Amino acid sequence: MSQPLSDDDIFFAERGFGLTMGFGQRPALVVVDVIRGFTDPAMPLGSDLDDVVVQVNRLLEACRPRGIPVFFMTVSYDEPNLEDAGVWALKQKGAQTLRTGSDAVKLDPRLRAEPGDPVLVKKYASSFFGTDLLSRLVSRGVDTLLITGCTTSGCVRATAVDAVQNGLRPMVVREAVGDRSQAAHEQSLFDLQAKYADVVEVETVLEYLRRR
Repeated sequence: MSQPLSDDDIFFAERGFGLTMGFGQRPALVVVDVIRGFTDPAMPLGSDLDDVVVQVNRLLEACRPRGIPVFFMTVSYDEPNLEDAGVWALKQKGAQTLRTGSDAVKLDPRLRAEPGDPVLVKKYASSFFGTDLLSRLVSRGVDTLLITGCTTSGCVRATAVDAVQNGLRPMVVREAVGDRSQAAHEQSLFDLQAKYADVVEVETVLEYLRRR
């Protein structure tokens, strides 16, 4: 049963927000920061993202046989005093745990990653900032980015905004993204759908992939 429309839903719809971009022809899948530091609730930056891992794996299984590019992202810092995190390190004490070579920055072992899958290292929120993700996508002719991972209000949101600013169609997969805060998660999905991305159900994405 669908939820009744909120006042915000009605207001934004009346003003023409939240239109559908739709899928393009050449998708790629990006898995944002599904690393131990974020998926282990015992860690300072961690939370329970078990369901997200399950849904990401479903998408990985659908992408593999179709030759759809897959990119994993992690965030890690090399410098002793987190100089490579810049002033962002001043906002969150938990950044101290994201040290290069530590277990915290490794992909969650439940992910069905394969040898040879690219794992790109970033220092900030967006998967595009300071990485070569965009050039990798352009060289493959990608026009649609299937966005999964965490956190919805942070690195997922930043990745989606940068994707649309670079001419890609960001598809944020609702069940395959997660956050430490349910309120932040829901508000971010609302805002992304209104202005920057299509927030799509995992079954919708799987059907799109099957049609290819």
